Amino acid sequence: MKRFYQHVTVDAAEAGFGVRLDGTVLLTPARRKLALPTRALAEALAAEWAAQGAEIRPATMPLMALIATAIDRIADNPGATAAEAAKYAGTDLLCYRAEYPDSLVRRERELWQPLLDWAADRFDAPLRVTAGIVPIAQPPDSLKALRAVLDGMDPLALSAVAALTSSSGSLIVALALWDGRLGAAGAIAASLIDESFQTERWGEDAEAAARRRRIEADIAAGAQMLALLRAAR
Repeated sequence: MKRFYQHVTVDAAEAGFGVRLDGTVLLTPARRKLALPTRALAEALAAEWAAQGAEIRPATMPLMALIATAIDRIADNPGATAAEAAKYAGTDLLCYRAEYPDSLVRRERELWQPLLDWAADRFDAPLRVTAGIVPIAQPPDSLKALRAVLDGMDPLALSAVAALTSSSGSLIVALALWDGRLGAAGAIAASLIDESFQTERWGEDAEAAARRRRIEADIAAGAQMLALLRAAR
């Protein structure tokens, strides 16, 4: 789509802040109003629209995608998104450790175990750890506790956490970002620890590099949105 506007502004909207394109209120793809809880989030969204060139490229507007998903899809049925994200707790990336070499085993333990310890303390949700890929059952009470955290989120936060969970392969990493326990750099390091290790040993091909960039961008966008939402707490 060609760019059809010149100026992007932020103003107070009903129950929050909105974005205007040449004075026209920005709506979601489903034609719903954008009412964002913080001016900072609205300004970050406006910056995405202002940065567009002669053509509008949705792939370069990750905040818009997360916000539209929250308003158009999640708000009507948050339980479905919470349930999907909660499934990751049963097979969380942080719970499945390498068996060798020792240097990778040590790196995973040093980076991942503190996050699991934090989740056990923060949410009363201890998770079991194993070596290898054979599935292990997680404590039902822990899974229930983590699902309750997701059920308590507003649609905007849930949109970011669900996307982060999918990108990182870890609900714990996503919740650590939501709670401010991790920043984007820490979440990227935790999510890509195995890939980083293999790259250090063997190098990285073009396909792997492209996948890494996608994950890094997705995590950075989700982390940005959660940081902006935390300002409203």
